[in-house]
Amino acid sequence: MHVYIIAVGKIREAYIAVGIGHYLKRLRAYGRFVIREIKEESYRDPLSPGQTEQVLKAEGERLLAAVPPDSFVVALTPQGQLYSSPELAKLMGDLIVRGQSKFAFLIGGSLGLSSEVLDRADLCLSFSPLTFPHQLFRLMLLEQLYRAATILRGEPYHR
Repeated sequence: MHVYIIAVGKIREAYIAVGIGHYLKRLRAYGRFVIREIKEESYRDPLSPGQTEQVLKAEGERLLAAVPPDSFVVALTPQGQLYSSPELAKLMGDLIVRGQSKFAFLIGGSLGLSSEVLDRADLCLSFSPLTFPHQLFRLMLLEQLYRAATILRGEPYHR
């Protein structure tokens, strides 16, 4: 299994970087996990709707350009489908059984994801209707991927 987390912006908080490193280390036993950081557009608030679209479009183009070919693309958005941890593990397991070995999880910047990214996604996934800081969300995603991997192997972490 090859999992790519493609995210807008860099991690700036040391405690988040430590947590990300912790889960990346744990995940080595389950496959290849790579984080690709995409340049965040700079802008000043407040943005007009047109400016917001320009920022989203530029970031979205960079996100989509970083997706490896033949990947199952998951766009992470509060408007996506809600899955429990076992349901996410089952989805990934079913895809792996059918020969899908590459997954690309896309995390937008502070403005979210462009309509082009959402349209390209094979799945729009939500962890909650709440909005999370996009840096912290990377850590949350890694933890859930670790949880899914342990569920698929029948390991006790999920209990």
